[in-house]
Amino acid sequence: MKQPEREAARWQAQAADDLRFAEWVLEENRFFDKGCFIAQQAAEKALKACLYGQGQRTVLGHSVLELLEKLVPGSPELASLRNDARLLDRFYIPTRYPNGLPGGSPFEAFVRDDLEQALGMASRIVEAADRILGAR
Repeated sequence: MKQPEREAARWQAQAADDLRFAEWVLEENRFFDKGCFIAQQAAEKALKACLYGQGQRTVLGHSVLELLEKLVPGSPELASLRNDARLLDRFYIPTRYPNGLPGGSPFEAFVRDDLEQALGMASRIVEAADRILGAR
């Protein structure tokens, strides 16, 4: 990749925008399933931004925990976010597909508390990524 800083900035900007959208969903007090998914996406994109910032050319995968683990050796402060990453991964499939749940549909299963928790975890990861990218 010729411009890793530029690619990292693009991904981090999208992560921040996703986070703002999930916050708006919370304000609207509805669509909690979609808000939880977008919060997961914000964290995923923020961590991908860090990996692109390191010069990686291709960053694949959707697991927030797996992406975080790739970064921990060079950024050990991220280790404290492992539980947040693990929990955010739970919002990747079940928030979107009825067959990702034992019964019901995502729009029925996810509630405000879920989105509040997802936003808190995603915010911590996005903020950590901001610090990492700012340090480069």
